[in-house]
Amino acid sequence: MLNIVIIGAPGCGKGKHSTHICKKYELVHISTGDILREEIELHTELGESIKQFIDNGYLVPFDIVTRKIIVNSIKNKKAKGFLFDGYPRTLHQAEILDALLKSRKKEISLVLSLDVEEIELYRRILHRSEKSRRTDDTEEVIKNRLKVYQEQTLPLLNYYDTQGKLYHINGMAPEEVVFERISKVIDFIINKKN
Repeated sequence: MLNIVIIGAPGCGKGKHSTHICKKYELVHISTGDILREEIELHTELGESIKQFIDNGYLVPFDIVTRKIIVNSIKNKKAKGFLFDGYPRTLHQAEILDALLKSRKKEISLVLSLDVEEIELYRRILHRSEKSRRTDDTEEVIKNRLKVYQEQTLPLLNYYDTQGKLYHINGMAPEEVVFERISKVIDFIINKKN
């Protein structure tokens, strides 16, 4: 089974590349962003709570994310593997995910870190905001999201690096070039496992 975590700052292209990866390698895409936005669109009490966190550029609390996504998702026994997009976001979440997978005799196969320069992240997010009119893509919120990412998510890189699972992908290139780089890493891991 192939289990991938994709990490990167807002605007790095995680969503697009996750879709390509899942299609090519037949993985189940677990996107916290999509699932949480879906909850918001349903206008549930939970969705309203989630919206307040997202609109202010903060991470949605761990218990909400875990309950809504991880426990339900890894029950899919027919899956060839999973791609975790937007989870884990903190060291504590990574440890919990490892423990949940281990209890099912599974593990994270590799972690992809999409590296994009900050000025380019701003450009991409503001461009996305113009097209999709997302309320969480204002300049002030972007600044806060990048700050939260630096503080809470970057320690994950050390965590996965010490496990020998971290692969940096230069995301400063056209989409097809970045995906080719990603595919080379995934193919390397698959060949190593066989």
